[in-house]
Amino acid sequence: MRKDDLCITVPTFFRCPISLDVMKSPVSLCTGVTYDRASIQRWLDGGNNTCPATMQILQNKDFIPNRTLQRLIEIWSDSVRRRGCIESAELAAPTKDEIADAIDRVKIEKEKRDDREILSKILRFARESDDNRVFLAGKDDFVRLLVDLISQLDFKATSSPKSLVVQEAVRILSMIRSKISDRRRFSNLLLNNVRDRLTAIVFLFKTGNVELKIDCAGLLEFIAVDAVSKLLIADKEGLVTELMKSISRDSNSSLIESALSCLIAISSPKRVKLNLIREKLIGDVTKLLKDPTTSSVSVTEKCLKLLETLASTKEGRSEICGGDGECLKTVVKKLMKVSTAATEHAVTVLWSVSYLFKEEKALEAVTSANGVTKILLLLQSNCSPAVRRMLTDLLKVFKDLFLGKEGKL
Repeated sequence: MRKDDLCITVPTFFRCPISLDVMKSPVSLCTGVTYDRASIQRWLDGGNNTCPATMQILQNKDFIPNRTLQRLIEIWSDSVRRRGCIESAELAAPTKDEIADAIDRVKIEKEKRDDREILSKILRFARESDDNRVFLAGKDDFVRLLVDLISQLDFKATSSPKSLVVQEAVRILSMIRSKISDRRRFSNLLLNNVRDRLTAIVFLFKTGNVELKIDCAGLLEFIAVDAVSKLLIADKEGLVTELMKSISRDSNSSLIESALSCLIAISSPKRVKLNLIREKLIGDVTKLLKDPTTSSVSVTEKCLKLLETLASTKEGRSEICGGDGECLKTVVKKLMKVSTAATEHAVTVLWSVSYLFKEEKALEAVTSANGVTKILLLLQSNCSPAVRRMLTDLLKVFKDLFLGKEGKL
């Protein structure tokens, strides 16, 4: 290796999402995302009230020092210095011309399968900026090359050189996916049954580390563009089970969000909904909503969106209203003080089971959770016309319920 090729790969979670530099004083916001103190302070001082990484509205602007991460960065930095590597542990970002040359090298060395280092360099380039990701996604021959590489996964040896190359290809595709202009064409490339790349991505999601799982889930979500693709993905053996494992309270917070997003993306076909209901997804989602350690704003919104989707089936409504109504009571608790999106999803769930399908158990559960009072308060708030109509419908149902009870008395 030439001297100018020597480099250090900085762990992704050591970098500040804003500056992309190694964090000196990592602090976490209420959303759970960690930033370097100086970078996030400049963001907030600029009048912003959102989390830069997730764009969620901040409930408060307090910082919590991430001592564990700071200690890990210090240990890593000391190790870098002891090895006599470059003092800054940072690389100058490769130029677009250098990356174009690197891509050509991947094409030339395609049959050798020893191009992991080149792909790692391209991955670092992609992480540097949005403009770099647009550049890579615009090179159609490069995207197709990465898709072709996925077909080379060695299912029996995930740490083999071939498999490691596939993992780098998946990471790059996940990084640039939102910049790919023709999403449907890209989906068709990955779902081509001739070489079954989908099986490879699902396998990596089931067997990979947290970071790789997040990248695979992101790709699966992105290629779920229509009913056919959603069914192809959802029907892959073991995927739904693995996605549900990934939303347990013991999982990484970013993985929970990625898994929920993937479940939302594939859940619209009725067959998939029924499968998710049989797998007891509603119970798992309810646990997530009730757990204060996992129910961030984003997680709450996604959980409620899933419940809204599943409530469109008779089986889903039965599960949502089942037992002692714990799921519905939890939904009522999320009606206010989370976010506009969470409120809309929660209201839609209640409207579906209480007004549209008039489930008797739903009415009892909502009433016992003080839901009527919250509906009245929401009606007085600045909610959207669609939400206001649903709230008005709900109020009518409960009014009729109370009048009916008085008549019986």
